[in-house]
Amino acid sequence: MPGQPMAGQPMMQGQPVMYAPPPAQARVYAQPRFAPTVTQEMRIRAGMQAPQQVVTDTPWTGAVRKTQPETEPDSTGNIVRLVAAILVLVGLVIGLALLALLGGLSFGVRLFGLIGLAAIPLLGIVAYVLWLDRWRPQPKLLLGICLLWGAVASVILTLGFSLVGDIALYMIGINGVPDVIGAVIQAPILEESTKTVLLLVIVLAARRHLEGPLDGLVYGSLIGAGFAFTENILYLGQSWNDGELPGLAVTFAMRCLGSPLLHTAFSTCAGVSIGLAARKWPWWSLVLMWLPGLALGMILHGFWNASMMFLGVLGQATRDVMGGMLPQIIGLIVLSAILSAAWVALGLILRRSERLHTQNMLGDYANSGWLTHAEVDMLGTWKGRKNGRDWAKSFPGGKEEMKTMIRTSGKLSTTRMRVLAGIGGEQERKIERAELQQFADARERLLAASKQTAPQQSMR
Repeated sequence: MPGQPMAGQPMMQGQPVMYAPPPAQARVYAQPRFAPTVTQEMRIRAGMQAPQQVVTDTPWTGAVRKTQPETEPDSTGNIVRLVAAILVLVGLVIGLALLALLGGLSFGVRLFGLIGLAAIPLLGIVAYVLWLDRWRPQPKLLLGICLLWGAVASVILTLGFSLVGDIALYMIGINGVPDVIGAVIQAPILEESTKTVLLLVIVLAARRHLEGPLDGLVYGSLIGAGFAFTENILYLGQSWNDGELPGLAVTFAMRCLGSPLLHTAFSTCAGVSIGLAARKWPWWSLVLMWLPGLALGMILHGFWNASMMFLGVLGQATRDVMGGMLPQIIGLIVLSAILSAAWVALGLILRRSERLHTQNMLGDYANSGWLTHAEVDMLGTWKGRKNGRDWAKSFPGGKEEMKTMIRTSGKLSTTRMRVLAGIGGEQERKIERAELQQFADARERLLAASKQTAPQQSMR
């Protein structure tokens, strides 16, 4: 009604009441899978103020109010987190250098060959994970920390805890852990705990960067890939020392080619379970949701080790065929294929869900007048983003402005979900307004560039 605030827009203390006509027609956006259900009540409770001038339905253009802060809120906290992340990265790089030094003392110049062989599956995994992460890219600093954590910190922590456990058992009169218990129980518990504890640190310290199950899959996969890389170097080096080149070839075929995604899949379980809780639930639930994913990763890890040991014993009955390795080879190929296919399929499903989630969250801004529905269609699909970049690159600086709009739209989808879930309070609303202003500024610069180019093209 004229002279009345828009429906669902709560009065905010210390702010003037804004009056604006609602958009011509609101649109209902589909709810994605693997994302919390957003009700109308939640949207009313977390409603946003409408702009003074509703964006018209022109291609990626419009005008919005300019009363928002120019600098991003919470910049001090971001600086502190950035410094902490850089320090962690430096520490991991130093640890990597020490491991390389120890490896050089153990394997000599052969270490370079071992690194090359172990890097083959690593490069494939990293390429796929970065492809999954393209929709809403996470900071490269965090991605590097995850990879190095798996390759350095989790390996050192696992060896350290194993040594402490052996010393404790020796002091009470037990001479080490039996091989079966060590492989099926001890190794899964220690390795999965030391790998995925970093995910808990990330989600508690920088929750905006682990905001959904796809983010958890990306981080968890990189941690597992890093751990497998270092472990493969150790196994390949041991086989080279024990059996020369034939033993090295067998180990490479079984670990790097036959089962390259094991640790990646195991670590993914905790990442996805944490990511499912990160969008909507309070901080303490994130700790609790780490546990089921951690337990599932341990169970899969223990089942894999137990299966390989059982098939190895079974192979003793067929020692005349491939030295008794046939059952292990068959079992490894079958189980690895199932696990790998599940991991790849999960990544594809979550990637599509993330796109729908972005579209759903941006729909709130279109229904409130900050964006147009045409902009949501562009920013919420791969084809739309590509067409937008192709259109914008014909203007001076247009491609960079379009990239800014695409990148900011991803941030806005995260921020909107946090506002809807009541996470961050008023500070999160300030971040939302700052990101809306950043998006609007990039859009206006793009519009200005297109208007300057149009007369020049018409004169030709």
